[in-house]
Amino acid sequence: MPGDESEHAPMKKLTSAVGIALASLAAGFVVAPGVANAHPHHPPRPLRECATPSVDRLQQWIASGEGATEPATGSLLVPVRGKHRYAAKVNFLNPEWHVVVVWLANQFEAQVDLSRSAGFWLTYSATEDVYLQLRPASHWSGGDKWLTLVPATGGRTVTRFFSFRPDRWTTLPELGAPAYSFASALAEARGFVFVGKTENRLVFRGLRFDGYVPPCL
Repeated sequence: MPGDESEHAPMKKLTSAVGIALASLAAGFVVAPGVANAHPHHPPRPLRECATPSVDRLQQWIASGEGATEPATGSLLVPVRGKHRYAAKVNFLNPEWHVVVVWLANQFEAQVDLSRSAGFWLTYSATEDVYLQLRPASHWSGGDKWLTLVPATGGRTVTRFFSFRPDRWTTLPELGAPAYSFASALAEARGFVFVGKTENRLVFRGLRFDGYVPPCL
């Protein structure tokens, strides 16, 4: 991953018990095409994009090089036909761990205080489940992170609300428990990291936060 080599340590296999626990987190979210769920408000209006390619003003969607992905490294952003917009697309190719990164303030050295945010809306499609890690600036490396399940959509594009309520986030015992609180991670959020160990076709078309607009660089 750009700016840090140590985070590419292999991740351990999930146990079935962990999988069940993660699935239970998603039970409160009902997938529906084009509709935000589990939040009293609709997603905010589309943001004015940056002068360079971006998805909701997020310019850094990166294949880290861990696991066989397409693209293998570099930016995931591709033009959306006929819309003058972009999407972040990546394929996980083998049954092994894969890692893709989103820098929340568009540069690795920056961080964002999300402690007053209710959560975020993700517009995406996925053929298999994937996991989203919240990585703080002070504890960027390693697999021992707070995370939440991003459920498969059967390849359909959906918009889903993910709450920052602590009970919506968990850890993977085999990766270790974070030595910091979820609240502290929110206060110094550097990036979202999507990880998965199955073949998957992922397309991200939107990522908007309650109370936060990324700065264009």
